[in-house]
Amino acid sequence: MDTNQLYPALASFIDERRSEFDQIPASRKTELEEVAAYLRARLGDSETARLTFICTHNSRRSHLSQIWAKVAADAHGLTGITTYSGGTEATAMNPRVVDSLRRSGLIVDTDGGDADNPIYRVAYSDDSNPLECFSKVFSESPNPTTDYAAVMTCSSADQACPVVTGCDLRSPIRYEDPKVADDTPQEAAVYDERSRQICREMLYMISKV
Repeated sequence: MDTNQLYPALASFIDERRSEFDQIPASRKTELEEVAAYLRARLGDSETARLTFICTHNSRRSHLSQIWAKVAADAHGLTGITTYSGGTEATAMNPRVVDSLRRSGLIVDTDGGDADNPIYRVAYSDDSNPLECFSKVFSESPNPTTDYAAVMTCSSADQACPVVTGCDLRSPIRYEDPKVADDTPQEAAVYDERSRQICREMLYMISKV
């Protein structure tokens, strides 16, 4: 998929993040390149690759990582990459994440209403099916149980899961939790900065596949 097929506001957001690769520390690039090497090998062997992003509650960072990794993959024409997210326990995708995604140019809809764990449909192009996002334990359907890479997006989940069954690669790529800014005047800015960081790093990772 060409970037021009993304929604216009989102395409601009993506172009801005691509210009920021120099903000990624060298040690961080090494971690991202390890996952890129796994994806490259899987695509070469089977033409498909799967990533599951794991955090404690599957409410913030793991969703952002799942979404931005898929957008990055499709924007680079790597349609064989499928992304998932999960937690060590299930809660709900946080509405603050939804608001931040919308501010970046994604279209997010839900029929969940007042459901405890609504399903959100995240769209980035008229030419692609929306991602269905909701909170779940990392081993639950629709997440894969074999032949995938597990990316640990928070230290708590990394420590709570000494073994992630069925994964080919386990990679700790941790992010600070934007939850620290909940219900403060900085809330939107902190969520947007975390989303920008994750998007930037997922774009860099996919560019190395």
